[in-house]
Amino acid sequence: MKKPFEPNLGTKQEDFSKEELNKLNKSNVFDQYAQEMRNDQADISWEAEQIAKSTGIYMEFDRSVKGAEKHWMYMIRISNVGGGPVNRQQWQLFDELASKYTKNPQGHPSLRLTTRQAIQFHWVSKEGVLDIVKTLAENKMPSLNACGDNTRNVMSCPLSQFSDVFNANQWAHKAGSYFQLPIEPFIKIFAIDPEKMDKPAESFQYGPNLLNRKFKIAFSAAHRDPSSGKIVPDNCVELRTNDLGIAPVIEGDKINGFQIYVGGGQGERNGKPAMAALAQPLCIVSEDKLLQVLDAVVAVHQEWGDRQNRHWARLKYVIKKMGVDWYRDQVSARVGYPLEKPNNDYDYGDRELHFGWHQQPSNGLWAYGAFIENGRLIDNSPNGKLKTMVREIMDKYPVELMVTPNQDILFTNIPEDAKSDFEADLASYGHGKRNGKVYSTLRQLSGACVGRDTCRLTYTDSEQFEPELMDQLEELGWGDTHESIGITGCERQCFRPATKSIGLVGSGLNRYQFKLFGDETGKFQGKPLISGNGEEMYLRSIMREDVARVIDVLFKHHKDNAQANEGLGAFHRRIGADAIISHLKDHETTAALMDKPFNTDCILDT
Repeated sequence: MKKPFEPNLGTKQEDFSKEELNKLNKSNVFDQYAQEMRNDQADISWEAEQIAKSTGIYMEFDRSVKGAEKHWMYMIRISNVGGGPVNRQQWQLFDELASKYTKNPQGHPSLRLTTRQAIQFHWVSKEGVLDIVKTLAENKMPSLNACGDNTRNVMSCPLSQFSDVFNANQWAHKAGSYFQLPIEPFIKIFAIDPEKMDKPAESFQYGPNLLNRKFKIAFSAAHRDPSSGKIVPDNCVELRTNDLGIAPVIEGDKINGFQIYVGGGQGERNGKPAMAALAQPLCIVSEDKLLQVLDAVVAVHQEWGDRQNRHWARLKYVIKKMGVDWYRDQVSARVGYPLEKPNNDYDYGDRELHFGWHQQPSNGLWAYGAFIENGRLIDNSPNGKLKTMVREIMDKYPVELMVTPNQDILFTNIPEDAKSDFEADLASYGHGKRNGKVYSTLRQLSGACVGRDTCRLTYTDSEQFEPELMDQLEELGWGDTHESIGITGCERQCFRPATKSIGLVGSGLNRYQFKLFGDETGKFQGKPLISGNGEEMYLRSIMREDVARVIDVLFKHHKDNAQANEGLGAFHRRIGADAIISHLKDHETTAALMDKPFNTDCILDT
């Protein structure tokens, strides 16, 4: 029997969760948090930890160490709105702070790029937290809004800052500044010089207990094709996986307004009726009214979102309960005029990764997109000396650094006459190869979240498993396959695996659930493999050692039966779940894995 979906929208204070009550008491907790970050205990209290998230800090513990006593450590996330840019001086600070504070158990420091274009420090002990946060905040790289119940790091296409069509990066910075949390508590907690932090001229009015949950915003882009001159949409940010996505509307040779999407989100919650969903089109607005409408979209959710049940507190559950037409009416009432209805068939573009060379229209210089496997910048790895590479490249060339929505790097402002030397220098650090073998297409299109041992929420490996899985699939002959595989260590799905050709979601230690029906374009929402009658779920808990064999069967089935130019996701959507289930049951390699299906009582239909 399906579990009921009953969010408490417009929650009254008497029904608030403990997290909401703690936020109401945040002025007292701010003082408590500041004191606890300076005492001799390795951890901090639950109350302080909840507030710490809005300042970019997660308390973690070393998952590789067994025993009752936890080895506490911290993850610090720096916002990096729109992916940057990060200049040479700023990157030197990132590199130096990482070298000082982020050594893993093997003694190697690192930095981690994320799918929200942020930058993370892992393995940080308590004494390093204050130094990292204060130093970077005073150099225009704050950790505010990087986590917590507020808008998160606003995303944009990193190439768009040079566009002669639409500068999505500029708009991301404008929105990021507008939705930034009040800076005064942040300055006080970390003893930051207030003269070194920018205060927005105008700001969103957060309520006394902030937002209901995290709220993600992304701006997609449009570029002029250098060969045809045609304007082409670019969805590198996967805007419909966000609570609020903004796409420029292309009409002929210009941008004529913006289409807004609401209610996306990939995170689910095991044991609760939950769903991953793509945002739905809400309205079309002109640029002069865009910020006003964005304010209203967030404000409506702040008023109506569930504050009793955190697993239903995201905007997608308001949309599911009340509908997008109701939400449009609420936003219209706030702005004071009726919103133009959207074009439901509008093409907002495919997921672009921006690898290799791109000329910058605004100045004629060049950008180079460098693949960074799973966003991990570390030396002494099979991928080369990537941490040293980035520092020394930034020192040698007049470049800035952008983080892409796929955890890679875009180096910008490279002169024409430096291109050959630049590529050669990257290669000299081992970039472009793993264990001496050139990166395959499949590897470059795939990726993972951090997983164990540096995320407290995960059940299993993802960042550590993904390279091994790619090695296995390359050995099976699939390296040249133009498909994508996304892996996360838990159902929060931070790498957005279900929008890829095949998604793998941690469901237990060394166990993964398959999500199918997504594809390389990022336009489709992947789902569990559920029978047509809606009662049986397959591939829910596949052991690590069996994953490559299942993918091999799925790839072969596609290769033998696909229509011309039909990708894996399109093939799966055409034949349907029952045909896939039947094939896996009949195949000797996977038959035993299909013997015991799971129930579907916690799956919400999107």
